[in-house]
Amino acid sequence: MARELKVLNALDAAKTQWYHFTAIVIAGMGFFTDAYDLFSISLVTKLLGRIYYFNPASKTPGSLPPNVSAAVNGVAFCGTLAGQLFFGWLGDKMGRKKVYGMTLMLMVICCLASGLSFGSSAKGVMATLCFFRFWLGFGIGGDYPLSATIMSEYANKRTRGAFIAAVFAMQGFGNLTGGIVAIIVSAAFKARFDAPAYGDDRAGSTVPQADYAWRIVLMFGAIPALLTYYWRMKMPETARYTALVAKNAKQAAADMTQVLNVEIVEEQEKAEEVERRDQFGLFSRQFLKRHGRHLLGTTVCWFVLDIAFYSSNLFQKDIYTAVQWLPKADTMSALEEMFKISRAQTLVALCGTIPGYWFTVFFIDIIGRFVIQLGGFFFMTVFMLGLAVPYHHWTTPGNHIGFVVMYAFTFFFANFGPNSTTFIVPAEIFPARLRSTCHGISAAAGKAGAIVGSFGFLYAAQSTDASKTDAGYPPGIGVRNSLFFLAGCNVIGFFFTFLVPESKGKSLEELSGENEDDDNVPEAPVTADHRTAPAPPA
Repeated sequence: MARELKVLNALDAAKTQWYHFTAIVIAGMGFFTDAYDLFSISLVTKLLGRIYYFNPASKTPGSLPPNVSAAVNGVAFCGTLAGQLFFGWLGDKMGRKKVYGMTLMLMVICCLASGLSFGSSAKGVMATLCFFRFWLGFGIGGDYPLSATIMSEYANKRTRGAFIAAVFAMQGFGNLTGGIVAIIVSAAFKARFDAPAYGDDRAGSTVPQADYAWRIVLMFGAIPALLTYYWRMKMPETARYTALVAKNAKQAAADMTQVLNVEIVEEQEKAEEVERRDQFGLFSRQFLKRHGRHLLGTTVCWFVLDIAFYSSNLFQKDIYTAVQWLPKADTMSALEEMFKISRAQTLVALCGTIPGYWFTVFFIDIIGRFVIQLGGFFFMTVFMLGLAVPYHHWTTPGNHIGFVVMYAFTFFFANFGPNSTTFIVPAEIFPARLRSTCHGISAAAGKAGAIVGSFGFLYAAQSTDASKTDAGYPPGIGVRNSLFFLAGCNVIGFFFTFLVPESKGKSLEELSGENEDDDNVPEAPVTADHRTAPAPPA
């Protein structure tokens, strides 16, 4: 019956219109904020260490202790995981629109609060920062399933992949903007409050005003989210939720008549039949039979992808230092170090991250999700092995630029690959009543991988030589062996991709099997429906 509802047919067949681009911007700005907030912390962690963990007797600048660094970097991911599960489920229960506003306001409030973290000691400041970043992550978590689901349910089937990918591509601009804001803030503070290098003046290398710099960077993320709140609240509920979950096909037709500027009148008998349909739940045998392997594929692929993606992204600054692309910390002041870390990460975002996202936007509805994800995992494996096998070569003077180029290609194929498709496909292949929940589960598996990457890589990437590890860390397996491990994660993702169906050019109801429900109705009810069919004309 889903395929016979005029409102859903109208959405699938609709030409690309202004409302599509409006939806991309409204949903995309949430993702812009998500990316900014999640990755901006990596730009200021070195500065936090210098400010709050300065030791005048140490030859090296202060750095966050292992447990504090792991908490500051990873606590937002813990919140995101919880938010993805909770708001994903709530989006199927209350509707996409209602929950969408909740997540955005939570993000805005906690983003501002993160920058206002208070305390009279280092422990107090870090504790309040972690508290607010957990709840910031909780709000961000809700944005994942809701943004993807709303965009997939608004889009036509011909260009749906590009529209969802465009929403996700805003993550690249969030990363880039985070780097640009950190560059501007650090450069402005450095120009106004210049300081000597740590090696020349240990205490004087970190000016008191630097404590404002990291707060401004974190708080800036609230601005784009706040600007889109009004427009989010004006969006009507998606027609697929209203018709198939809330079972009000007439209201769905009325909403989409305004959006599409086309008169849609839903037939009463079809609307009533949608209301009578029995629907299986997430933990039913029928769901396991139809979508069990799909959910396994989306969760495992997202899990292993995020281990590799987030461990590399969050710790770019450490990798750059290892290959001597950044100067030694004691040769820079605190604000100069923040500036150079931000500049390096901005360059990678500009050259490797953003192009990959937009390649996906342009090609996903041409070559399909399956090929892009498979190819992405393959080339990520190739380039990570290309970094790991001759790692000694890359760390010798004169070869550092080559390392950065290879590293940027890894990010390019992550974004023109599984980092985009793992977000897109779960929003397409599950039934409307479980779409947000299943996307939330898949995304939460990804964030579990991000937690493994962000916590585990801190320890794993430490040198095997105890004398060369960062303060407070035990010896690890080294960057080279860590890269081998991440390449292995990509191989696992490559093979689990085969569990996920291709969704290019198909309607959501065809992919989710909601059309099959109608084909497999027992004979008796079908006969009864045929008998009542002439009733409306009578």
